[in-house]
Amino acid sequence: MNAPVNIFATVPKRSARAPVAPFLPMSRAEMAQLGWDECDVILVTGDAYIDHPSFGMALVGRLLEAQGFRVGIISQPDWQSADAFRVLGKPRLYFGITAGNMDSMVNRYTSDRKIRSDDAYTANGEPNKRPDRAVSVYSHRAREAFPGTPVVIGSIEASLRRIAHYDYWSDKVRKSVLTESKADLLIFGNAERALVDLTHRMDRGEDIRSIKDLRGTAFLVPQGWLPSEEWGVHNSTRVDVPGKVDAHPDPYAMAQEDKAACATENAQPEPVLKPIRIMSREERLAMAKEKHNRTVVRLPSFETVSTDPVMYAHASRVFHLESNPGNARALVQQHGDRDVWINPPPLPLAMDEMDGVYDMHYARAPHPAYGNARIPAWEMIRFSVNIMRGCFGGCTFCSITEHEGRIIQSRSEPSILREIEHIRDKTKGFTGTISDLGGPTANMYRLACKEKTIEESCRRLSCVYPSICVNLGTDHSKLIQLYRKARAIPGVKKILIGSGLRYDLAVRSPEYVKELVTHHVGGLLKIAPEHTETNVLSKMMKPGIGAYDEFKAMFEKFSVEAGKKQYLIPYFIAAHPGTSDEDMLNLALWLKKNNFRLDQVQTFMPTPMAMATTMYHSRRNPLKKVTDTSEVVETPRTAKVRKAHKAFLRYYDPQNWAILREKLKEMGRTDLIGNGEKHLIPSWTPGEENLKAAPEGKRAMPTLAPGAQRTPQGPARGQPGGARAAGRPNALTGSVTARATLETKTRPSILDTIKVKPKAAPARPAAKGRK
Repeated sequence: MNAPVNIFATVPKRSARAPVAPFLPMSRAEMAQLGWDECDVILVTGDAYIDHPSFGMALVGRLLEAQGFRVGIISQPDWQSADAFRVLGKPRLYFGITAGNMDSMVNRYTSDRKIRSDDAYTANGEPNKRPDRAVSVYSHRAREAFPGTPVVIGSIEASLRRIAHYDYWSDKVRKSVLTESKADLLIFGNAERALVDLTHRMDRGEDIRSIKDLRGTAFLVPQGWLPSEEWGVHNSTRVDVPGKVDAHPDPYAMAQEDKAACATENAQPEPVLKPIRIMSREERLAMAKEKHNRTVVRLPSFETVSTDPVMYAHASRVFHLESNPGNARALVQQHGDRDVWINPPPLPLAMDEMDGVYDMHYARAPHPAYGNARIPAWEMIRFSVNIMRGCFGGCTFCSITEHEGRIIQSRSEPSILREIEHIRDKTKGFTGTISDLGGPTANMYRLACKEKTIEESCRRLSCVYPSICVNLGTDHSKLIQLYRKARAIPGVKKILIGSGLRYDLAVRSPEYVKELVTHHVGGLLKIAPEHTETNVLSKMMKPGIGAYDEFKAMFEKFSVEAGKKQYLIPYFIAAHPGTSDEDMLNLALWLKKNNFRLDQVQTFMPTPMAMATTMYHSRRNPLKKVTDTSEVVETPRTAKVRKAHKAFLRYYDPQNWAILREKLKEMGRTDLIGNGEKHLIPSWTPGEENLKAAPEGKRAMPTLAPGAQRTPQGPARGQPGGARAAGRPNALTGSVTARATLETKTRPSILDTIKVKPKAAPARPAAKGRK
């Protein structure tokens, strides 16, 4: 593999052919203004083009521009024909294809496989501006537009589909996206190094089909291909490989002894004398490392994993164990008569490289072609700053680790502070509040293994589960210092933290929690316990609920000391693999006991390559060695069960009472149905048309039609909300949009629905500590 070289170390001087433009061109007219007759690279994306480092096509485009290349962008092309892919002409080097910042299937469909009504990455949130499996569709159209032009695919959709993977939307195991898209090369993970090297090498005339030594790339090769004769193969195509079994001699066999034959068979060959070489420990380690680096792990073939769930789980486990760039080996998987070859993951960017990526000349705005259209994703992030990449949490339902890696890549303090000043000075609509200073997590900034050698040899799937590794540094002092300097910038009134917080790490630094709660919470703070039951949390690789309780106590204590009334917003997942009906009921009872009324809930969605997706599909636990007799993970799969699990999270919502009543009867827990405070849901049947959620401490009763009589059990039979009404199937259950139309009053704000009672505050001046 190629040695790491700073991607900005040999940046060429800007030439006349690559001036810094306010925006990368999206039309021939814009190319003409720059004096271009062609583009070197054309990026095709499923997102609206926003020139900001949080949007992949802008980051990649500006990176290649900084290397002296002319880059054009085709945003959300009409994929019904190849015409839209000819708008900028033929690229001199290659097409770069991405579905956008999200997997196109996740972007277009809900966890119930229903098509979404909007798209946050499109002007005015308009839906249907990208196709299903956009990477493959765009790749085929690009080849149709200009046959023979190399196609490079990347970003999250390609990255998470680089091997055979379970696809939730078609409910089957699909081949690598390389085989479906017919792309020449797939770049996964943090792509900057591979992109820069690839583009320069192609610019020098190398054929893309010969470039097979870049880390973080995957490609198709003939079956059995190896880079050289020095390479070896570690066969991991079976879960159990027995050793040689010698046949036992038959003691009852009556055979004539043949002394001549025996003597011949027992004749020893002439010994081969080899000199003994005494090697030092360093030499032995170097030799072992060299052998390791020249070994490819062969995974079970697509044909095997597509029909054998146990082998799918085994392949998933092997894949994830080869994810640390410090010790990962190449992987290969057979697809028919060809192999998908996957090089080791990319090496993390150093801090100065991260600074270079984020300090480039971004317009920090949507392309003028969108006029005054509102792009929801831009509205969400335009006043936020990304301070780091990666996550060592390893949560099984999340794919950040598989995509960005588990080694944290942080920007320097000056770079972050400069971006805040850019937002202050250049971003339209800034009023003084930075909406987020974070990344995949809020508080992993500059956290790392205490020793580089330990980090490079580690094979753990998570640095914080089942407990925080003793070798992980948890010092939050650099993040505290960053917060203090950021909020001291003139013109900045408030720095909020909007990224999810890793609370089991935060409690290791009470000073950080105090700093956060005192200065950086705008009344609400997102936190994700995900569940309360140990059985489920172990399948998520999340800490026990005790860690949440410890953080909650700190949060409330420091909120009181700051003189602020603030709330935690907990996030939970319904129907996660390993979750039983009893687990969801216990979670609902915990929510009721703690007076939580969740406004936003989510049902588990199996995304490509995540370990929880492996559990969902295979019913095996890849967190442990997988065999035919290994632990079975029962998973909620039917729509009815998944809907019931989601209903438990919103137990107070009248729209869910009929579902929960049926489920509780099925579970033999009718003791939880009644109109008292000890009950979870009321005993009478509501009418969907005229109910609203009950206020705290009370049960909502249905509104009766004029002249109707109330019975002790609720509305009279035949009246609105009575037994006949409840007997009708409710096609609207679970639909947020439909629910809103059925409620008789405006829905309460999230502050009204979260009823956490903070500890009593000590006597103090009323205005002290308030902003």
